[in-house]
Amino acid sequence: MALYDDDLKEKIHKLPMKPGVYQYLDSSGKIIYIGKAKSLRNRVLSYLNKTNQTAKTLVLVRKICDLKYIVVDTEQDALLLENNLIKKYKPKYNILLKDDKTYPWICVMKGPFPRVFLTRQFVRNGSDYFGPYTSAKFANSLMSLIRSLYKLRTCRLPLNVKAISERKFKVCLEYHIGNCLAPCIGNISDKEYDEFILQIRNILKGNIISVLGHLNRKMEELAAHLEFEKANEVKMAIEELRRYQSKSMIVSPSLNDIDVFSYLEDEKYAYVNYLRIIHGSVNQVHTIEIEKKVEEEKEEILAFAIYEIRQLMNSQSKEIIVPFEPDIKLSDLQYVIPKIGDKKQLLELSERNVAYFKLDRDRQRSLKRGEDSRFNVLKTIKTELKLPVLPHRMECFDNSNTQGTNPVASCVVFIDAKPAKREYRKFHVKTVEGPDDFASMEEIIYRRYKRVLDEGKELPDLIVIDGGKGQLHSALNSLKKLDLHGKIAIIGLAKRMEEIYYPGDKDPYLLAKNSQALKTLMHIRDEAHRFGITFHRQLREKPLTKSILNDIKGIGKKTEEQLIRHFKSVENIRKANLTELAVAIGVSKAKIVNDFFNDSLVEEKSDNL
Repeated sequence: MALYDDDLKEKIHKLPMKPGVYQYLDSSGKIIYIGKAKSLRNRVLSYLNKTNQTAKTLVLVRKICDLKYIVVDTEQDALLLENNLIKKYKPKYNILLKDDKTYPWICVMKGPFPRVFLTRQFVRNGSDYFGPYTSAKFANSLMSLIRSLYKLRTCRLPLNVKAISERKFKVCLEYHIGNCLAPCIGNISDKEYDEFILQIRNILKGNIISVLGHLNRKMEELAAHLEFEKANEVKMAIEELRRYQSKSMIVSPSLNDIDVFSYLEDEKYAYVNYLRIIHGSVNQVHTIEIEKKVEEEKEEILAFAIYEIRQLMNSQSKEIIVPFEPDIKLSDLQYVIPKIGDKKQLLELSERNVAYFKLDRDRQRSLKRGEDSRFNVLKTIKTELKLPVLPHRMECFDNSNTQGTNPVASCVVFIDAKPAKREYRKFHVKTVEGPDDFASMEEIIYRRYKRVLDEGKELPDLIVIDGGKGQLHSALNSLKKLDLHGKIAIIGLAKRMEEIYYPGDKDPYLLAKNSQALKTLMHIRDEAHRFGITFHRQLREKPLTKSILNDIKGIGKKTEEQLIRHFKSVENIRKANLTELAVAIGVSKAKIVNDFFNDSLVEEKSDNL
């Protein structure tokens, strides 16, 4: 393990006890993991000292050959730098935010008589952007509301007071159909237009109450001046705005400008839901899914998600409601863990949202994995075998030999209870003399998982050994050598009574004969046996085939394979007549084979005489 090299160990012990960011590098100098720390030395040393590392973390640790670090002033600086470096280098073992969408914004353009429009491009040109909106449907409905309330221009004309006064522009179709008030010809003053823009900004900020108050005052003024037609237009705008307001979820009028985060996780993913509360109502909702690559504390993941989401949503809220304290606090922010009251209800609302999101993702993944029944089989195996995780990946091993000749072994792989035949592996036993199943099993298990660790490939959730106590004990010896003992579930499955053996247990465990878990395990074991026997048979037949058929001039490898496939053995080929041979390989080649064996028979008889 590279992490235990003396030079690297000394480098770790010399790390400063200050906040910073550390980078792990592999043998090629590529960054494979980036992490932040309140204390660089303590954090990196924890990888050396942990005795209960998960199999995923163990794979990372075995890959580490060097490290770099950057010291910063504060924990917040460490979080920001870590986030930027992860986005830049995309290390293999860092958590992965599974969200690559671009969300729509509503842009209020900079300049005179601003345009208001939807866009997915955020351009830093001084314009104001509101959003992003994770629901395109919501963003479109908001734009429809704005267009129905305010007749703004949609053209790209370079409007200014001087150009308008000089009559450089003409009205377009939008004016004639009533969608624009034609600021291009001076039909509306810049002051009146800017008042519309101010109201739009308030709507986009969620401050609908102030807009309603302004419109009510305007309606009363118009009515007082007997401008009833204009007053009625304002009244219709008020009703439209109130209909929109009624669709918003009101949580508490006393709460304003608050971010709410909730957290949920399983073995592989973490989920974080975000609510933005403006003037007592939910203004934005967003949930992200994070794939966990190595062992990460929930406090670390939540801190990462809060920073990521607040950046995405352009949030400036100073108060954040959370279910627990993140590992790093951001400056000028107040974290609140509510116990009762309105804020507790907000957190519960967010928790319901994240639970629904996770349920939907689980359902989608279940459909991708295939039939739900396969997933139910995994849950049954997990329950009946008392496994710590669902056995999505199961690997089964079997030895095969005939009186000690050609000792081989097989490994079959089942993913989500279905054979993954491309993952099957065959082994020649190299270090064992004679028919010794125990020693053969120890060799094969060691070779298999040594290579898996070296190549950084996926480890199984369950290893099944075809055999009883002896074979299981041998397999455990190899796992101990690789420091995998206790990190991967392993059982032995004996053929006599289909007993299941656990490491360290004296007596076997019996499942019901009609158990779906037992039937699946027997299927895996039988598949390993079939695969191993097939390989062994090929090895036994190969020398015989090579010694005779290879001597026939005019017969190539492809024809040899056709003969063996058709007649099953060399002896059957020898006994076949010309007609039978012609059926398999054609008349001309059949004559060559027939003549060869007839000549060989004459030679044998002559030798006997």
